[in-house]
Amino acid sequence: MSGCTQIGKPLISILMAVYEPNLDWLRIQLKSLNAQTYPNLRLYIRDDCSPTVPFEAIQSCVQDCIAAFPWSFQRNEKNLGSNGTFEQLTQEAEGKLFAYCDQDDEWLADKLSALVSAMTPKTTLAYCDLSAIDGEGNTTAKSLRELRPRLRYVQGKGLSETYFFRNCSAGCTTLVRSETAKRALPFPKNTVCDQWVAMIAALEGKIEFVDRPLLRYRIHGGNQTGVLTGVTDKQSYFNRRIAPLRERLAFYKKYIQPSSALEAFVSARLNGKVLDLIRYRALSPMEAKFELAMHVLPRSLFRWVVRKILK
Repeated sequence: MSGCTQIGKPLISILMAVYEPNLDWLRIQLKSLNAQTYPNLRLYIRDDCSPTVPFEAIQSCVQDCIAAFPWSFQRNEKNLGSNGTFEQLTQEAEGKLFAYCDQDDEWLADKLSALVSAMTPKTTLAYCDLSAIDGEGNTTAKSLRELRPRLRYVQGKGLSETYFFRNCSAGCTTLVRSETAKRALPFPKNTVCDQWVAMIAALEGKIEFVDRPLLRYRIHGGNQTGVLTGVTDKQSYFNRRIAPLRERLAFYKKYIQPSSALEAFVSARLNGKVLDLIRYRALSPMEAKFELAMHVLPRSLFRWVVRKILK
């Protein structure tokens, strides 16, 4: 199926990467996809070589839950990680619009219809708020803002440099034009693909935000992303949060020449230039403030601060 339409509606391809899925949660997610009110969908699923959950068990789950639209299910030849699996899905999928999908959430029935309605001819990406649930499905937050009080949702034009440093558009909340997603290939290895796709979408057009929680995001302790995921001390913070900026900047330059301020701020973060961190802090105020503190705090106190934040 290509970019065909059904009753005048463009084809949306849902791209789902799975790895060691909890089959109960996967079933809930798949049923919520099957219940979408948007009428022209296709589902692409890739298993990233799950070591203990059999391919056949996942396939059976899909067969039991998806009846409203076509689907395809493949297994990677080797483990590629989340970025690599979504890259494969983005390469192979057809359709006018792509909706990236996690394996353990639950979408509201009108999620895709609401996001499509938000898209104008100049919109390259639309996204929404989300609510949070725990492993048992109990609501723990009615909005992501409750969990991240400093979160600032953005919309409009000219936001690529904003997205360069901080992503407010979780992949599971987005609907993106397929040509934009494909032009974002290949994905950088050390930048989460959600952020990279949003960055390229912001370069090419307008970002729209739907201020409603259109999915229930499951937080269960095994989620891969978070502001300080994998950070325990100054070195791990540098490795995970600062060092990837070098690769990201090189990829970014393939699309556009960044501003001198962006390059200076990246250099300041990579090389610990305190004065430039202060001078260009408006590009990413929270990171600048945190890294200025990192430069003055003793290692033991910094580790304590990280533990407090993670709690």
